[in-house]
Amino acid sequence: MIFDYETLKLIWWAFVGVLIIGFALTDGFDFGVGMMLPFAGKNDTERRILINSIGPTWEGNQTWFVTAGGATFAAWPLVYATAFSGFYIALMVLLFSLFFRPVGFDYRSKVADPRWRNAWDWGLFIGGFVPPLICGVAFGNLLLGVPFHYDDTMRVEYTGSFFALLNPFGLLAGLLSVAMLLMHGAAFAFVKTEAAVGERSRKTVIGAALVTVLLFVAGGFWVAQMPGYRITSMPDANSAFTPLAKTVEVVAGAWFDNYAKWPVTKLFPALGVAGAVLAALLALVRSARLAFIASGLSVTGIILTAGMSLFPFIMPSSLDAKSSLTMWDAVSSHKTLGLMFWMVLIFLPLIIVYTGWVYRVVKGKVTAKDIHDNEHTAY
Repeated sequence: MIFDYETLKLIWWAFVGVLIIGFALTDGFDFGVGMMLPFAGKNDTERRILINSIGPTWEGNQTWFVTAGGATFAAWPLVYATAFSGFYIALMVLLFSLFFRPVGFDYRSKVADPRWRNAWDWGLFIGGFVPPLICGVAFGNLLLGVPFHYDDTMRVEYTGSFFALLNPFGLLAGLLSVAMLLMHGAAFAFVKTEAAVGERSRKTVIGAALVTVLLFVAGGFWVAQMPGYRITSMPDANSAFTPLAKTVEVVAGAWFDNYAKWPVTKLFPALGVAGAVLAALLALVRSARLAFIASGLSVTGIILTAGMSLFPFIMPSSLDAKSSLTMWDAVSSHKTLGLMFWMVLIFLPLIIVYTGWVYRVVKGKVTAKDIHDNEHTAY
């Protein structure tokens, strides 16, 4: 192997992070446009303009979500298994809400009846609003700790419920996720549309950016007061061991340990706040493309902040701290990580290049004239 086991564990933590950020930056603005649809589009033509701004690319963007799930299964099988045990209902709600998107895109314009189209517009809204909410709530509960534990035979037991996930901090994290992707989606719509739709998108960027900053800062203060997890001892990181082989303490403020250990990581929360503020200011002066870049930087900073706060934990346990899953003990074998590393090294750049090419092909604004000139092919 070109890398030792410890290095590959770190590399795969970074890979999964890149996939999550890629998903948020691409499919995230699809979600944001979906959330805007019933409100930013005041008539059928305006709503079709919004839909067609993401119509050619949303399926490709969604592959980042599928790839992130596959990478989690391959690299962190214990996390995958435990998450589907604990968050099963939440994941099913997320999955069924995603069904509204392909069906809505394909069938919305098949019938001219306004009631039919309005119903699918709300379906696309649900498909844009629910997934970010569920993902944010789930991540908020990771910081609180998930009620599961392993017995001596490494069988997992989850004792929580779906409604227990809907606690105040979990809901705050969910609303933050919704706000930041609404900001990002509105910034994308601001780039791709004009006239009344573009103006409403611009105003949405400003409002969503301010809400994102408020929720992110409030969440930071909340996290500073809540108990965090800290590894006190564990076997050699370059070896394979079970989660129960380590010891963990729960200490208030421990989620801020990494920022004190590596001061440069303080740039992540700064980027989350500064990017959102800059997106609002750039939207205010009608600089659409720069506002979109700034919103993407904010989304990246917020996700990096959350990941760095948890590091090296992936799924902490609120019932038994040593059962918590980390990047050191929840991973696949050395050989598996090594083989997958080369697969990612080959295919991830190809995906990025192809994605860039697609966006270059479909660049430009979507207008009412485009909709009327392509009545039978536009969404």
